[in-house]
Amino acid sequence: MDRRNFLKAGAAAGSAAMFGGMPAPALSQGAAARTLRFVPQANLANFDPIWGTQYVVRNAAVLVWDTLYGFDDQLRPQRQMAESESVSADGLTWEFRLRPGLKFHDGSPVLAKDVVASLTRWSARDSMGLMLKALQQDLIAVDDRTVRWVLKKPYPKMLMALGKNSTPMAFIMPERIAKTDPFTQINEYVGSGPMRFKKEEWVPGARAVFEKFEGYVPRDEPGSWLAGGKRMGVDRIEWMVMPDPATASAALQNGEVDWWENPITDLIPQLKRNRNIRADIADPLGNIGTFRMNHLTTPFNNLKARQAVMAALSQEDYMRALVGDDDAMWKKLPGYFTPGTPLYTENGGEILKGPNMDLAKRLLAESGYSGTPVTCVVAQDQPITKAQGDVTADLLKRIGFNVDYVATDWGTTGQRRAMKNPVGQGGWSMFHSWHAGADCINPAVYIAIRGNADKAWFGWPDVPAVETEVNNWFEAPDLAAEKAAIARLNKAAVDNALYVPTGFFLGYQAWRANVSGVVKGPLPFFWGVSKS
Repeated sequence: MDRRNFLKAGAAAGSAAMFGGMPAPALSQGAAARTLRFVPQANLANFDPIWGTQYVVRNAAVLVWDTLYGFDDQLRPQRQMAESESVSADGLTWEFRLRPGLKFHDGSPVLAKDVVASLTRWSARDSMGLMLKALQQDLIAVDDRTVRWVLKKPYPKMLMALGKNSTPMAFIMPERIAKTDPFTQINEYVGSGPMRFKKEEWVPGARAVFEKFEGYVPRDEPGSWLAGGKRMGVDRIEWMVMPDPATASAALQNGEVDWWENPITDLIPQLKRNRNIRADIADPLGNIGTFRMNHLTTPFNNLKARQAVMAALSQEDYMRALVGDDDAMWKKLPGYFTPGTPLYTENGGEILKGPNMDLAKRLLAESGYSGTPVTCVVAQDQPITKAQGDVTADLLKRIGFNVDYVATDWGTTGQRRAMKNPVGQGGWSMFHSWHAGADCINPAVYIAIRGNADKAWFGWPDVPAVETEVNNWFEAPDLAAEKAAIARLNKAAVDNALYVPTGFFLGYQAWRANVSGVVKGPLPFFWGVSKS
């Protein structure tokens, strides 16, 4: 039986094993209507949204922690915890005033000192935060509700930095938690957002639970992505981890879960035939598949070895593995920025229009590759990474690499990719991920496009030509200058094989017909969602 038929057969079967052998807790009719059961993209293996950049952690964190600002559905930063802001005429001094009545989940008030500690921790890990940290002269609490941030040079994109939905986001935590070393994971989850995390009910690999925080005061405006009033329509959200797509599909069809974040495309026709199910494109801005190589270790510390991969890679193979035969769900991407957005460019991207296996083998030979193992870390519980990883294992073998395929889970991948150890000592050569299209519209929010060595995203590319154009974009006086800088940046990133985009693809989400308020976007927005 081939993969697609197997999945369809499995999806039609019962889901008794959906909780890894644990029966689903029985709920009364009233409790069921106030409880939303959600199947996330992957297991919530760790829960520190500053320490790492995994979307699954960010998606849980937006329930638990709030931010000073938040992007709306037009990608504009709007006030969230902030009541007001001011900036001096010279652009060097920013002051932020907190809304009254903000509370943490332990009942303590949210104070300016908490904001200062939170922004300090965030700025040590985030790309925009690092830029602000380099410009910072002073970051202090003026009084309980006022934060002052003094810079040595103007930073016009301040509100974008504080409101963006790309990881890591500038979440506000209690001072005692925010003082945790930014390179060490937190273990206390007292938040400032609309839901409190039920740590005592957390079973990594199976379940995570969130409960409505009655002390949360939403803004008066209508909700829009991470902006506006975050009004919860349910009292409890249960994340049910189901790495097997057939099991998740069966659970959704049987009414055992309410909302599935990322059903695979193969199962969508069957779900759409069920009158109790709704399915739609999750986000029109889509996603960019990612083949990320480690620039610090052999063999990918050699440019020609990275270029060999880039020359041999067929984006069509990757995209069909991800979304099947529906050509409307994907397109080739000879560059790094989201198609259809103002800064999209294909400048310098010819090598990505391949494959060219002869060129790939020649480049590999010129790199001096001597057969050292290439450790491919592939998460099996995340369909996006599993599909890409299987294509890659075959590709690398055909080029001539000695492949060490490490099958693991997404949580372990998140831990391992942060390590700089040599291959053979717990290190890695490559991993797969993806980036939401909303996070690839410009260099400010795009963590994977940076080439600033130790401060760059995992893989740590040191590409000064890329950084030059990032800075040129930040300083561009108009859109024409921005586009020119991005065109040069795209070429520099391709020339240096910063990473390999595997293509642009769309994804679905699916939910029960009795669930309302589900919107399109780069992450699941739970406020405004209710059940009948």
